Amino acid sequence: MAHPREGWQGHGAPRKLTRRSFLNRTVGGTLAALGAAPLLEACSSALAGTGTVPLPRPDNPVTWPVKDNSAIASGLPAEQNATLQLYSWVAYINQDVVNSFAKKFKCKVQITTFNTINEALSKLRSGLSYDLLVGATVDVLGQLIESKLVQPLNHSYIPNITQAWPDFTNPFYDQGWQYTVPYTIYTTGIAWRKDLVNENPYAMRNPWAMPWQAKYKGRVAILDDYRESISLGLMKNGIFDLNTTDIGHIATARKALEELSSLVNVRIDNNDYTEVPDADTWIHHAWSGDMAAAGYYMPKGVPVKNVGYWFPADGRGPIANDTNVVLRSAGNPVLAHMFLNYMLDLPNVLTNISFNGYMQPLTGVTPKVLVKEQILPPELLSTVVLPSYFRRGVAELQLPVDTDALWQQAWLVVSNGI
Repeated sequence: MAHPREGWQGHGAPRKLTRRSFLNRTVGGTLAALGAAPLLEACSSALAGTGTVPLPRPDNPVTWPVKDNSAIASGLPAEQNATLQLYSWVAYINQDVVNSFAKKFKCKVQITTFNTINEALSKLRSGLSYDLLVGATVDVLGQLIESKLVQPLNHSYIPNITQAWPDFTNPFYDQGWQYTVPYTIYTTGIAWRKDLVNENPYAMRNPWAMPWQAKYKGRVAILDDYRESISLGLMKNGIFDLNTTDIGHIATARKALEELSSLVNVRIDNNDYTEVPDADTWIHHAWSGDMAAAGYYMPKGVPVKNVGYWFPADGRGPIANDTNVVLRSAGNPVLAHMFLNYMLDLPNVLTNISFNGYMQPLTGVTPKVLVKEQILPPELLSTVVLPSYFRRGVAELQLPVDTDALWQQAWLVVSNGI
């Protein structure tokens, strides 16, 4: 799946055309002419793994091997006169937090950024060396481990893990948190302008069907992401297996999105955080962390209460989390572990959230605290991710290679028809 920071340029700027957008909009016609399926099958291995990597699922948890890949020893001093090298998504970490870490541990910190996780994987495989990968997505964890790009963690350096939700000391995707600590967590839901849209999704029988209304033609947008938008088509039809391998289900989702295009002339973009506040779109398939920042983009005189974000109260909807990992190429592995620990300490986490808008799964990050610290207005509390959401939510996880090709083919049909 795409990432909310894919193509991001920071607050105040719309996302640039992403790699996926470029492929969909410029190469799509050629794919259709040549026959999309064979080409998609050929390229999907880069997106969905080699086929030999286990596919973690809540009902199929994975304990990754640590053979021939040892963690650092305990009790080592931090590297001296070091420059900690972070490899991160654009605008995904607060420079103030980085600066405070550097001051406390008497080191320098350098951040190098990437725009897509595939770009990050490619550069790491080419031999580029960093200490930490910030924002490693769950769906590529197997590839990182299989390629020996990451090293196991020594838990003795990370006591602040006790501040995280207990789920993350034994997550299904990394049993025993051998390689990962949690970073951000977010949901996918529906954003809307309350003053312009008559319907309230909280009162609708199936809020996932909210975009399918002809009266809002020209004012509806879905996310430019094949996993997210095909999933929307599935949920509109009551299908909540968002990793389905069923060809019939994928076709049903595709037809739903084609119907949506015909009905409302749907737009495809990831500018939910700007378009809903300024009423460019009235209903937008959206990410919670984006909409948490909506207050920054409200036109003068328009109150933030006019913007709503819906995610099902029972937590049965798309949820995702990113992780932080120590790279095997790390020249400063002790400092890297200390940075992981620093980013699990509540004061630092709150400072970080105030910058990027994306929640971090600490027990101390509560709706009450976020409002008290003026990080989030009360009107946007629905963007907060609760522990129950993580436990009940539906994750869009790594797909088998052949299934991933089917999802992408369905999305190309939809996006090239719009």
